[in-house]
Amino acid sequence: MENPNRPVTGYPAPNPNPNGYSAHPPPPGIAYPYPAAAPPPNPYYGNQSNSYNQPDPTTLRRAALLRRILALAIGLLLAFASIIFIAWLVLRPQAPQFRVDSFSLSNITITNDSLISFAADARLTARNPNKKLTLSIDRVDAAVYYRSSSLAQTAMPPFSVETKSQIPLTASFASVGNFVEHLAVDGINREKGSNGNLRLNLRMLSLVRFKARAWRTRNSFLKVFCGDLIVGIPSNGRPGSLTGGPRQCQVQI
Repeated sequence: MENPNRPVTGYPAPNPNPNGYSAHPPPPGIAYPYPAAAPPPNPYYGNQSNSYNQPDPTTLRRAALLRRILALAIGLLLAFASIIFIAWLVLRPQAPQFRVDSFSLSNITITNDSLISFAADARLTARNPNKKLTLSIDRVDAAVYYRSSSLAQTAMPPFSVETKSQIPLTASFASVGNFVEHLAVDGINREKGSNGNLRLNLRMLSLVRFKARAWRTRNSFLKVFCGDLIVGIPSNGRPGSLTGGPRQCQVQI
């Protein structure tokens, strides 16, 4: 009779270690029967190369050329500004001076419809205080005002004033039925009736240029204001004239 504890032929013998590992590790010096797997490649360093991208030589040349052009432009601008500043220090341009020598007013009438008519002549003196610069004045527009109300306008011819010299100027005005605001009409009638005087203002707007041989400035606006021109108007119908002597004008460029 066969032994019931005898293993059946054809089946593997049972493993006494249920974990699948040998109960006794191999002795030192003996490798495991399974080869070790190689570590996976590093995704951050596997595709890197020891070389780096060199800049394009054409791009470098263009950048250097642009830097040189910019430096040259800045240098020229600074040089030009320095020349202008030095010329200004040497020449020291000064604004022209204007003076009203006489002012006559005749045939002034004001209708009930606020229409004013008169004729006026202003004689002025223009002086150039500069020692090295000639004044060239163009497009001269002059106007007579009562307070802030314009009464008449005229255009004066262009003129030049040499260094350290002065010239006479004449401005003629004519108003024929020009409309004036009611406030201005009331003020004119009140002043004429109280003391026989009329306080007027003369304004001029023009272009001025300073010249010294080959050196010239650009055209600048020249504003001249001659205020408080007190014109006495006689009751006998004779022309009124400036009282109190010549008046110096304010000049702004």
